[in-house]
Amino acid sequence: MTTPTDRRSLAQLPLDLGRGFLIGLTELVPGVSGSTIALIVGIYTALIRSAGHVVGAAKHLVRGRGWSSARSELGQVDWRIIIPVLVGMAAAVLLLAGPINHLVESFPLSSLGLFFGIVVVGIAAPLRMVRWTSRPRLVHYALFLAGFVAAFLLTGLVADGDQESPSMIIVFLAAAVAICALVVPGVSGSFLLLAMGLYAPTLQAVSDLDLMYIGVFGLGAVVGLASIVQGLLTALEKFPHLTVVLMAGLMAGSLRALWPWKPADGPFSSGDVVAPILFMVAGAVFVLVLMLLDRRASEAPLAQGRP
Repeated sequence: MTTPTDRRSLAQLPLDLGRGFLIGLTELVPGVSGSTIALIVGIYTALIRSAGHVVGAAKHLVRGRGWSSARSELGQVDWRIIIPVLVGMAAAVLLLAGPINHLVESFPLSSLGLFFGIVVVGIAAPLRMVRWTSRPRLVHYALFLAGFVAAFLLTGLVADGDQESPSMIIVFLAAAVAICALVVPGVSGSFLLLAMGLYAPTLQAVSDLDLMYIGVFGLGAVVGLASIVQGLLTALEKFPHLTVVLMAGLMAGSLRALWPWKPADGPFSSGDVVAPILFMVAGAVFVLVLMLLDRRASEAPLAQGRP
């Protein structure tokens, strides 16, 4: 017999696949954080909590506590969301790694304009995660500023060029660092790879299905993810207001990497201005629509089977 929860899960499957595809797509673009998109589409907390349970299961196995403890942790993972989101992310990375690299290189200003519009409106997303019972205090403003400055400075780091033949140790370490950006809004994993000179080699490895490179990168990503998820979970549970304010600051600071016009570009031409601005507006409208849809979904009865 099909329950209301089952019907709700089936109805949400295409939406969750689309959410995952969008997250994977943005992770391919330097300066755009996949976790920022997860916040905007309303699945960030579910992803972090589920990742925490997966990490917990792995720790139980490593410490010799047996499969029963690991199964208990895995049983708390929201697989109805996680599986379609992961499938969508993988599809985006495998199908679009080459084309996205080409589009960003061919239409840099318009691409940056689009993602600038997405992020600038999406800054409101983390602030909507908690209920504010009082006005923000000085500590909230200080944390927002700290996050802004950290992301602003980080996005100013750019490598002189790509590493043509990076060692597997470098690939492992770079993946461990870059994956942390996947779960920290405002910090782009692709931009960190760009700063380390591994952005183009990584996209090329995925496009060429270089299994050695992909395997080492994946192992590094797993290690990096395990090292940061628990800390984020603790912060979200014990200090929700402070954590989301810091996230909003990180997102605001990351806009530096997405500003289409750099000082070295010289005077604007009409073509240089109009298209990026139109794409900014399109990105902003896109996020507003996503937020509206997410708000309507969150107001649905809990009996429909979604957290």
